[in-house]
This record gives sequence, C-alpha cells and structure tokens, in this order.
Amino acid sequence: MSELRFVRMGFGAEAVEYQEAWDEQRRVHAARFLDEIPDTCLLLEHPPVYTAGRRTADSERPLDGTPVVDVDRGGKITWHGPGQLVGYPIQKLPRPVDVVAHLRRLEEAMIRVCAEFGVETSRVEGRAGVWVLGDPVDQRPRPSLGGLSLDFDPRLTDEEFDPRLNGPEYAPSNAGQRREDRKICAMGVRVAKGVTMHGFALNVNPDTSSFDKIIPCGIRDAGVTSLAYELGRDLTIGEVLPVAERHLRDVLENAEPAPRVVERASA
Repeated sequence: MSELRFVRMGFGAEAVEYQEAWDEQRRVHAARFLDEIPDTCLLLEHPPVYTAGRRTADSERPLDGTPVVDVDRGGKITWHGPGQLVGYPIQKLPRPVDVVAHLRRLEEAMIRVCAEFGVETSRVEGRAGVWVLGDPVDQRPRPSLGGLSLDFDPRLTDEEFDPRLNGPEYAPSNAGQRREDRKICAMGVRVAKGVTMHGFALNVNPDTSSFDKIIPCGIRDAGVTSLAYELGRDLTIGEVLPVAERHLRDVLENAEPAPRVVERASA
C-alpha cells in the first residue's frame, strides 16, 4: 500500500465534535479518491456522543431519550468520549474492496497495540473488534441479585432480556468483574468508491459506564473494558498514541490488499 499519513485532529480540551470529524472524513475521502493526497488516518478524541450504524435496532438505543447520531458506517450503536482513541483510516483499496480483510488489518494493529502494553486480546468469531476473552461460562461468578447468588443467567435463554433494566449485575461496564468476554476496541467501517471511512475506537481510560445506557454493538451477553482497567493502572491517550501510529503504519503500509474474489455463476 502507499505511505500512510497521520493527522492528529484534537485530544483532551481540543477533542473534536463528531459532526466536525465526520465532515473532515468526507473531505479527505473525496481528496483521496482523486489521488490528491495519500492514504490518511485521522486520530482524535470525541466529546461524549452515541453513534448508531445502519444496523442499529430501536431496542438498542438509550431508554432515556439521550440523543444519538445516526451515521453511514456498518455495525450498530456505540459510544465515543474522553479516554477513547478514535482512528479513521481513509485508504484507497483495490475494487471490489474486501471489507472483511480491511477490518482484520485494523484488528491486527490494535491487537499489537494492546500486547505492547501487556494486555492479551483476541478476535471473536462473528463479532468485529478486539476482545479480552473471559473465563469459560461454567467458571464465571454467578450473577447475584439482592445478595443472593443466582444459578442461571437470563441472557442465555431470554432473547428479550435487557441489561439496561437490571442493574449493575448485568451492566456492560462490569463485564470484567463477571470475567466475561469484553470488547476493548470497537470497529465500524464504510467503503465508497473504493475508499474506506470510519474505523476503530480503542478504550484507553474512558468511563465505561457510558456504555450502560445502550446495548453496545447490539451484544447482550458480553461487555466492554479498557486498557487502564485491564492493567489496573492509569494510562493516557498520549502514551498510547505513538504506539498506535507505529502499529497502524506497520500493518497497513506493509499489507498487500487484494480485490475481493467475486464468484460468478457458470452459464
């Protein structure tokens, strides 16, 4: 692939409003399509905001009417905010674009970032993003209610179970305490005219309770975590930023993307 350029848009007190970043993505996307600029990755922090991809169901949105920005990426609903490193790689890929391969490359880069800080992560079949794997189901602590330990987990048998209505025992932010699978980096992309948009959101040290208002990524039987939580110490965006750039550059610049194979029906 071509050289990857990084643009640090804003962090901390200079965090970038979601609409501003979305507008900039579209501007950079158009320039990349015309070959006016090289592949570019926008890196930033957002003020608190919920965004919903095209597949988000109404039942996964905040129950209290908190505003949600509907966007044109894949995936479902998520949260962005302070303590989360957001990256939007805008790359021209051979057509027809292999979107899954693009996601796998982004996941690989973030897996390497987490590993450098001492957090072992993995992929989960059928679930985009980067995960800290939990204990086997039969070895996890039993959910409790009112001090009593329960021998069942309603999420496993009730498709309509809503963790937002059932307190901290089932909150996505407490998945680490329950030793469940927990997402540390969310992914959601869009490809238009052979050029990618959107990307990843790596939880460095956010307040993950913000995820408790929604069904993060539409997943009811797992939760969310952060590098700081898994390490048991504070960690800043400033520490993670150069490491993320290095691994993104290594993975994306050294990749040799191929067009998606299209099977044609025989006559």
